[in-house]
Amino acid sequence: MESTLEVLTMGKTEREGHRRWPDDVKARIVSESLRPGVRVGEVAARYGLNPNHLSSWRTMARQGKLVLPAPADAVEFAAMVVEPPEAGYPSGNISRPEIIVGAVTIRLEEGASASRIVTVARAFAVSA
Repeated sequence: MESTLEVLTMGKTEREGHRRWPDDVKARIVSESLRPGVRVGEVAARYGLNPNHLSSWRTMARQGKLVLPAPADAVEFAAMVVEPPEAGYPSGNISRPEIIVGAVTIRLEEGASASRIVTVARAFAVSA
């Protein structure tokens, strides 16, 4: 992944070399540090940061104070609404869960467990 990194400085401050990082650069660095298998210390060293500084940015992101870019491999989920059976409709006949996304309807086996429904929904989300 090649990109250009710009660091803005605000003249001389109390400490020589004090850097100001734009929020979009912070967000990109934090996003990189959140990938599976990546260590905060390695990412911090790559950008010349103290690992504690990067950890504070990660905290800001968790608190919603730093907006992260959407990951390239983002997974989208479809909303699933579970409604009680309509009056007059025999509840014994509603035992096959359905997942409906647009024009596609997936009907699962009778009595499918919650974990089975989640597995199918995730598989569908990945393939869609």
